[in-house]
Amino acid sequence: MFDSLWEVSLMKIGVLGAGTMGNGIAQVMASAGYEVILCDVNKEMLGKAAKMIDANLWRLYKKEDRDFNEIGQVLSRITFTAEKNALVDMDVIVEAIVENIDWKKKVFAELDAICEEKTIIASNTSGLSITEIGAATDRADRVIGMHFFNPVPVMKLVEIIRGSDTSNETYEIIARLVQKIGKESISIVDAPLFVVNRILVPMLNEAMFVLGEGIASAEDIDKGMMLGTNQPIGPLALADLIGLDTLLSVAETLFEETGDSKYRVPPLLRKHVRAGHLGRKTGRGFYQYN
Repeated sequence: MFDSLWEVSLMKIGVLGAGTMGNGIAQVMASAGYEVILCDVNKEMLGKAAKMIDANLWRLYKKEDRDFNEIGQVLSRITFTAEKNALVDMDVIVEAIVENIDWKKKVFAELDAICEEKTIIASNTSGLSITEIGAATDRADRVIGMHFFNPVPVMKLVEIIRGSDTSNETYEIIARLVQKIGKESISIVDAPLFVVNRILVPMLNEAMFVLGEGIASAEDIDKGMMLGTNQPIGPLALADLIGLDTLLSVAETLFEETGDSKYRVPPLLRKHVRAGHLGRKTGRGFYQYN
């Protein structure tokens, strides 16, 4: 397919899903020089994504004291569309829809049916099985996990996850793509929640158990972890940043897949999600936000 980093730089990139992760992925791809098609069936979501990318670029360029004229060039490389057929001739498509295995399998089967044979389809899932998603297609060798972290323009890591049938060629192309967009990658064999979340979720859960048991306040729990373990952000503030609904979904997946009690979901997390207090995105989680 693509034998060099130079050839990888010529690829056409599609992103399916214009939410927080999808628009962040589109932004970093376009910033690296790629022509990007950002697709979402919800036209209102596409409008919000365009505004978000524009605002993020202005904030970033101001912080880094860069030429604001470049912002227009980056935006011009992103095409916003509600038509999935616009993705047919993409070299790589990154799926970033809701974290639901059935929906992802349905979308992958649809993309498999309409896309050219060359197309690699990557999922931004934070923990669902790449092997199972790939099995919903006739191109399991060209299905791979490409897990970005939030906020995508800032976070340097991408987890690259091989499904059981992912080819070495597919992996190498995606590894080169990650390098081209200025990120670092780690290589992972398909397993529940991969690496980072599998290690992170129990820590976040335990912080919630400590809070729920009244052992310490949210502020003191976070302060203790920041000053005692040199973390840049406390676990409860981080949970709010991730989104408590997202965290609940991830935690439930890990517990269901492993059956290990150490991954049990804190009642306090369920309570916040049921109340609609999802963290920063709703203005309230373990903390209040303006």
